[in-house]
Amino acid sequence: MENKSEAGSAGKTIFDAIAQNDLSEFKNILAQHKGGVDFFDENGMTALQHAAYKGNKDMVQLLLDRGADVNSGKHEYNYTALHFGALSGSSEVCKLLLDAGAKPTTTNSVGRTAAQMAAFVGNHHTVATINNYVPHSDVSYFTNIQGQQTEPYLPAFLADPLHKFVLGVNVHPVRLALNLQHTPSLLENAEKVSKVLELMCKKEMTRGSETNEVMAFKYHYLSYIVREISNIRDKQKPASDKDEKKHDIVEIFSKKLLKPGKDGVSLDLMDSFLKDCVREFPFRECTTFHQMVTSLTSKNPPSALSVINCTINGQRGFVDAIPYCSTCGEEKPAKKCSKCKSVQYCDRECQRLHWFVHKKACNRESSAPAVSTNAKANIDANELSSELQNLIAG
Repeated sequence: MENKSEAGSAGKTIFDAIAQNDLSEFKNILAQHKGGVDFFDENGMTALQHAAYKGNKDMVQLLLDRGADVNSGKHEYNYTALHFGALSGSSEVCKLLLDAGAKPTTTNSVGRTAAQMAAFVGNHHTVATINNYVPHSDVSYFTNIQGQQTEPYLPAFLADPLHKFVLGVNVHPVRLALNLQHTPSLLENAEKVSKVLELMCKKEMTRGSETNEVMAFKYHYLSYIVREISNIRDKQKPASDKDEKKHDIVEIFSKKLLKPGKDGVSLDLMDSFLKDCVREFPFRECTTFHQMVTSLTSKNPPSALSVINCTINGQRGFVDAIPYCSTCGEEKPAKKCSKCKSVQYCDRECQRLHWFVHKKACNRESSAPAVSTNAKANIDANELSSELQNLIAG
């Protein structure tokens, strides 16, 4: 147990360093202090909780490396470090805490989890980060030989890239395609990756009281996207290196989904593709599936993308107008179209993929409002209803 006077002295200075975001002073204090780092202030807050509330990922990592208790519950209102990380709005801090074993289901004195506190203050990306979190062991489980197998479902070298892919918060199909393109090993082993994702989906639905229907659907959805992109790749194998550019699978996939309908706005092809994905979800008795079908068969249905996004990432209030990338739906993109300044993109790659849609509007009138890929699809409700009601009946 920590000597009180030593802990008090080091504790006071470390709390000051955290309050001032003084990383060099913080490192000096830790270097000189050889004992445990679970210092408490007068409210029962630890140094880790203070660092998490500041959203300082470097300090959080250093404290975790020194063995800080990630689930300390002595705070007077039962807030954990994850509650404070969620309130800070730092998704990176929350991921570090979750990797270290923070329990996302722990509630504070008013019965709120960390994700619920983040939602309460409008930190929606942080909510999604916590709710999408999956322990690495859930993926690496499939790298072990099971029962009568001669080889595991997943080669060990794919565990890290697949885990990273699964943790992603942005579930826009074009963003997932870009993520796969940046991780060639997953695409090269698409069949195995898709199979493991479906096994993870099934496993999630058979956890008894811990069943997570939302995560099960997310695994199914990711598997569906991987299969589709893999199918495009197999059909479009270039005859030579010269043809490589013509057979850019992400471009083919993106153009298929981002192509506007007859009205020039609605994304009918994307909607149809994503409704097929919902239709193929194997666990049709679960509440999540019925909620999605109910939403998609309502009188003025939202787009299938928005239904899937709300299912996986939760409903969010429109407190502020957050800009989105017109190609992949990423929040707060870094660039604008240099010509008309009215649409935004993550980078040149996203701008290139969307140019075939945007060029008409951009050339027509630089100051005109841009076509948004988030626009609500103009769906024939009767047609959609008859298609999807079969799901419930079947």
